[in-house]
Amino acid sequence: MLYALARPLLFALEPETAHALALGLADAPLRLGLLRVVRPPERPVLAMGLRFRNPVGLAAGLDKDAEHVDALAALGFGFLELGGVTPRPQPGNPKPRLFRIPQARALVNRMGLNSAGLDAFVENLRRARRDVVIGVNIGKNGDTPNERAGDDYERCLEALYPYADYVSINVSSPNTPGLRELQSPEALAALLARLGASRARLRDRYGRDVKLVPKISPDLDAEGVRAVADVVRRTGMDGVIATNTTVSREGVEGLPNASERGGLSGAPLRPRALAVLRALVAHLAGEIPVIGVGGIMSGADAAERFAAGATLVQLYTGLVYRGPALVAECVRAYPGERPRAVA
Repeated sequence: MLYALARPLLFALEPETAHALALGLADAPLRLGLLRVVRPPERPVLAMGLRFRNPVGLAAGLDKDAEHVDALAALGFGFLELGGVTPRPQPGNPKPRLFRIPQARALVNRMGLNSAGLDAFVENLRRARRDVVIGVNIGKNGDTPNERAGDDYERCLEALYPYADYVSINVSSPNTPGLRELQSPEALAALLARLGASRARLRDRYGRDVKLVPKISPDLDAEGVRAVADVVRRTGMDGVIATNTTVSREGVEGLPNASERGGLSGAPLRPRALAVLRALVAHLAGEIPVIGVGGIMSGADAAERFAAGATLVQLYTGLVYRGPALVAECVRAYPGERPRAVA
């Protein structure tokens, strides 16, 4: 109800300004001891060797620098994926770089992995209470060539290892030039094998096992999805996130802001993200959990992902249009035991 009252004000503001204001509004009552959120019912899920209090998580991109962990956890999420974070601070792309398409319940963003950098991110995360499963989305700096991308990802993994429960490996953002080339079977296999070897060393050092989860594009063709599944299985990954944003404009043709460059999220992404999820589930045959994200705007959309074989789901653009009530709605849509995957 409160979000329904605040949304017209937020939508009257420039989107990136509204984003910052909404996060600040979430923080304020927590700092003052006034936050009284009715959490969703417990729907525990065991996946990737982790216990999630429910299967509905926050997708990467909303809290890029881990500045709002406690307030977001209080909204009832079963897990938070923070970031994306890059080793060195970088401003991202010039503004404006975030655009609404309200007629389609969609967003276009070309943020460009704006990040405060690892040092600031780790300090913020270290101070947070972290009473839910924490994932961190990692990427490379925009000026790091792809042949040295592994250095950036490995540096992120090493710095975050004491604090994260899983690390999401972003090889699918459309807003860093050349990044999606890392999804080719050869490049992806080399990167994931390197991170797997680094994880083994860090596991021995810290005595804890941080899970590795690549995040892939909805724009892969059938053969590309199959290749990703093969690489993920071969390199011992713990899960896969399907999907990031799309460069397609199917479903928003001719609408204001649809021609803006960047990744499209929200309701029009749903069919593509669902198709990739189904294909991954079929190829992986239950061996590796798949996290469904992209276009989940209602409890019915979440139920559709669970029925298609998703072990967990994540929200972002749906929160912009629906507010925090969407979290509990999606938790209630969880059927309990995961049904047989729909191919």
